[in-house]
Formats: sequence, structure tokens, C-alpha cells
Amino acid sequence: MSTGMIIALIVIVAVVALVAAALTLRSRGPGGGRDLRRRFGPEYDRTLTRHDGDAKAAERELAERVERHGALREQPLDAGRRQEFEQRWTAAQERFVDAPRDAVVEADQLLAEVAAARGFPADGQYEEQLAALSVHHADHVHGYRHVHRVARVGVGGKDGDRADTEEMREAMVEARALFEDLTTPNRHDDDAKTPAAARTDGHQESRGHLPWALNRRHAKGS
Repeated sequence: MSTGMIIALIVIVAVVALVAAALTLRSRGPGGGRDLRRRFGPEYDRTLTRHDGDAKAAERELAERVERHGALREQPLDAGRRQEFEQRWTAAQERFVDAPRDAVVEADQLLAEVAAARGFPADGQYEEQLAALSVHHADHVHGYRHVHRVARVGVGGKDGDRADTEEMREAMVEARALFEDLTTPNRHDDDAKTPAAARTDGHQESRGHLPWALNRRHAKGS
């Protein structure tokens, strides 16, 4: 075999190896499975469970979410809009005592509105909005999924489809974590440098005790 032929074979083998490596990395998404697990945290495990433990399928889905929504820049909330959202959330929490299902429905709608105001997909695109939120708020996005599901079961459905008061309470608590994540000022917000004393008292109170009595003793059943 001539020297030229040997060199040609080596080049071909090298090219094939590079292509195979590139395809493997692409199938595992940006940074590979380890980076996806680190980025999505508990959302990675939920996606893996939904794919029956198929890591490649789960990572492919998560990588596609990053590709679609990773470049999204969250829009800041001005002080007036933030206060309006916080007042509505407080009202929903208080309503839970007498009308838990109505409160859950309001919480679901409010999360959709806050997410839209922050620049996430809107106009009823729940699945895309959820996917985008999972990329940027992975630690708390399940709260939106939970409250959205609970808000939509039970109306005219079978008894087995109805969410009981305890599940609605848990959904509200989980959703509250995402709500606070979306409404907390950050360094990119216009008023992030505003002194704490100048911010609305309602916002600070919402992170203290739970005045709305979301507990097992006082909330009425569904």
C-alpha cells in the first residue's frame, strides 16, 4: 500500500471519528447531560421520569428548550405593575379560605400574566411559556405546572379528577415560590437600586408570615 493511500485512510478515519463525536454531543444537548442536569435541577429528574428513564430522550427535550428559549431576556417590572401583581396575589391567598378553587384559578391566571409581563411567551401559549420558564426558573417552574393542572380539574369531571383542598393548598404554596421569583427585583430591573424603604410594604410582607391562612384547619373544602 502506498504512502498516499495510507494517509488518505487515516484522514478518512479521523473525519468519521469527528463526525461521530459531533453527532453524539449534539444529541446530548449543550454542555452534555451533566450540564443539563445542573441547569435544570429537579426539572431534569421530572423530565427523565416522564420519558421512563430514557436519558437521551429527556436530554434531547431539555436541550431543545434551551435552544428555543435560552436567549430570552427577561423584561423588568416597573414598581406600579409589581405592586398591582402583589396585591392581586395577596387577594387570591385570602380568598383561598372561603373559595379555594377560585383562588387556585386566579393564581394560575396571575402567573401567566406575570410571566408574559416579564417577556415569556404569552397569548395562551401555556406549554411554550412553561418551557421557557423551565429554562430560566427551573427551581420553581413546577409550581406553575402544579397550580395549572389543579385549576383545570374537577369542574364537571369525575370525582377521581377533583383536587381536594389539601392538594390545592400545596399547589398554591408551590406557585407562590415562582411568583416571588418572577416579581423580585434583580440587578437588571430599572428600580433595582431603589432603597428598600422606598419599596412597597406589600411586597415585603408577602415574604414574611402567611396572613392568608393557607392551612389545613381553616381553609374550607372544595
